[in-house]
Amino acid sequence: MSAADQLNSWLLLVAGLALLLAGGGLLVRGASSLARALGVPPLVIGLTVLAFGTSAPELAVNVAAALKGRSAITFGNVVGSNIANIGLIVGMTAMIVPLNIHRSIVVREIPVMLLVTAGTILLALDSLFVTVPDAFHRYDGVVLLVGFVVFLFLTARSALRDRERDRVVREAEDEEQSHRPLGWTSASLLTAVGLGGVLLGSHWTVEGATGVAQSLGMSQAVIGLTIVALGTSLPELTTSLFAALKGHADLALGNVVGSNVFNLLFILGVSSSIRTVPIPENGRTDLMVLGVFSAILLPFAFNQRKLVRLEGLALFIGYVAYMLWLTFLRGPA
Repeated sequence: MSAADQLNSWLLLVAGLALLLAGGGLLVRGASSLARALGVPPLVIGLTVLAFGTSAPELAVNVAAALKGRSAITFGNVVGSNIANIGLIVGMTAMIVPLNIHRSIVVREIPVMLLVTAGTILLALDSLFVTVPDAFHRYDGVVLLVGFVVFLFLTARSALRDRERDRVVREAEDEEQSHRPLGWTSASLLTAVGLGGVLLGSHWTVEGATGVAQSLGMSQAVIGLTIVALGTSLPELTTSLFAALKGHADLALGNVVGSNVFNLLFILGVSSSIRTVPIPENGRTDLMVLGVFSAILLPFAFNQRKLVRLEGLALFIGYVAYMLWLTFLRGPA
């Protein structure tokens, strides 16, 4: 690959990520305003927009990668985004503002995330049970999507039942109500422009990431785990930081936990339903790293139900060490 082609690949990747983030922000703003205009309660919008809306870049990239047969990017983006959500986003947020964690996060949200993560890892490890290569097959995708429907139903029922007692639910509703509503025309325009930006940005990101991987001699999975995952996780980072700085620490952590569940059940479910997602070489290690980062949140949260700066620093250092290993020590495979 010539120097000009390498530069074009980097420019395409950067432009794609930028367009994804800008389009995702407009899409979330427009869609939430349309939902309010249609009479959807602020409670429901707040619980879905923050956790699910910020995952629009991951969804767009993974669907584009699945349709193009770039399954390694699909795997890397989902697993890498979830690791970044915990190690980078929770770590950085706790370093800046110690996170007081409400009881519902400890006894409900984090255990659900751990259960979903463990179940997803088991679905990937086919060779433990039968003599076939590890992969997320189309029937695995159906299982994940069914799990997503169950998760949505239980979350909505719990939110409506515990609306007055659950601080996370109240903060989600307050966050949505704080946004100035838009008219039908403005909301529709923002939604359309945002959707177009996300779709075009996802195409550029996949093509750029493929070219960058080739130019660096790295696998598409590693590029997905690092550059693409970091780029598509920026909405979660900004949302969590702003929520914590405004005193909504429960919402900051709830956003990350909800996003991780959404990534595994819905985004990976949709992607593997479109096309089988093989587990790349060293992919088992990445899944184990995801399991460790997910599991470590629970004892941290049980520590007086608070994530302090030192614990945030430990998560951040762990994430940086993993990134360094991926980039410099793991090699091209």
